[in-house]
Amino acid sequence: MRRIVVVSNRVTELRKAAQAGGVAVAIADLFRERPGLWFGWNGKIVDDNDASEPPGVKIAKSVGGSALATLPLTSDEHRDYYLGYSNSVLWPVFHNRLDLARFDAGFYPRYMRVNERFARALQALLKPDDIIWIHDYHLIPLGAELRRAGVKNPMGFYLHIPVPPSQTFLAVPEHRALARALTAYDLIGLQTQADVANLIQFLEDSVAGRILQDGRISAFDHRLAVESFPVGIDPDSFTRVSTEKPHAQPIAGAQRIIGVDRLDYSKGLPQKFRAFGRFLEKYPEYRRNVVLSQIAPPTRESVEAYTDIRKQLEALSGKINGMFGELDWVPIHYIYRSAPRDRLRDIYRSSRIGFFTPLRDGMNLVCKEYVASQDPDDPGVPILSRFAGAAEQLVDALIVNPYNVEEMADAIKTALVMEKDERIERYTRLMSVIRAHDSAAWSASFLATLEAAAKERSRDVAPLTTSMRASMARLARTPLAPVALKLGKEARKAGGQTRAGN
Repeated sequence: MRRIVVVSNRVTELRKAAQAGGVAVAIADLFRERPGLWFGWNGKIVDDNDASEPPGVKIAKSVGGSALATLPLTSDEHRDYYLGYSNSVLWPVFHNRLDLARFDAGFYPRYMRVNERFARALQALLKPDDIIWIHDYHLIPLGAELRRAGVKNPMGFYLHIPVPPSQTFLAVPEHRALARALTAYDLIGLQTQADVANLIQFLEDSVAGRILQDGRISAFDHRLAVESFPVGIDPDSFTRVSTEKPHAQPIAGAQRIIGVDRLDYSKGLPQKFRAFGRFLEKYPEYRRNVVLSQIAPPTRESVEAYTDIRKQLEALSGKINGMFGELDWVPIHYIYRSAPRDRLRDIYRSSRIGFFTPLRDGMNLVCKEYVASQDPDDPGVPILSRFAGAAEQLVDALIVNPYNVEEMADAIKTALVMEKDERIERYTRLMSVIRAHDSAAWSASFLATLEAAAKERSRDVAPLTTSMRASMARLARTPLAPVALKLGKEARKAGGQTRAGN
């Protein structure tokens, strides 16, 4: 069985992946099924003055026949590659926040150098039959750097965050270089059909990409597939009922609304708090009967925008609690730290409403985890932003506009008064979708499509026979060589297009 080489910005020890959640769980499950190598940053930052070159790759054996290969970043790399270009340029752009993007900060050169360094380190570890799967916006140029070094393996790229409209993407000064880098892959996987449409439009607008008859995209004489592969969860890890004392007890005399979001401006947390405040104002009969528990673990605290959002939430929660709270009832429980997954499962199960309203999100796996954790005989109700990728699949959630505070306040009321029969019907349909598109199906579908796309791409490049090479060499020595070679290239190109059309 061919080895899978997974590349991501951060690498998690496979035994800890279950608690890390999200995609780390899917990768750990994948490596339990087949041999693999997980390559990326180990989370450590070394002083730039410690050595002329950053420390090399450290390899550690892990589950089964798999291994981890990690390397650190220098402090300058962490500042410019990670906090800088990745999270102060690409992240806000991809989430439609051009106002927060720091285009003129000079981060791009080091972003490229880190991708070049990663490519050199990874190339030395590759085997001829490896399948390479690169993840997320930190590593967009990595595939092109590997191709430049002569790597011909099947290579796919998966973007976990949303793709913005083309006009937004074009605001990035380096957009043509990023578009060209994307064409190095055999397959680009995205979360939603809307993301696919946006990326294809961007390739058309930025580098004159065009759609071929077989559905692939042609740009820079390369052909790549762009398809939607919605990320899933392992629902069984959330449906299990704890035989021990639950980690989360119901709130005495009140129903819980749960929100779990990283502290990020894309998550719509201020709008959520305002909507809950409006709900208490509009429906006073629910005061003392409902509590919003918001878990918001910190992230990227060194980026100024994240400091601002924290201050804003602390002010809003204090204002709402001061306006509506009583000595024995606090409307908003704002928790500024993460929670273990087994505890989250119990919190989800004991919550009447799951409140997930990002302004823009690639998928939002938390909503899927909430649904999977519910009691099938008395399930809660998810409220989900229409701008989360999950809304394309979870149509039986209460779908809301996160910019409309009034609509979200009314959705809370709708969820609270919803009859049990309707809640069960919605839950049943939601669970059928979540099970059909779980994490195992996601990785299997992507890898199968990648292998097929790589075969198509290899057929696009017709090998030159010995006689053809000899003829081209003779032509090169004639006065008409430039014209003849140009005609030859055009003929080969036309032949490739004919094969693609077939």
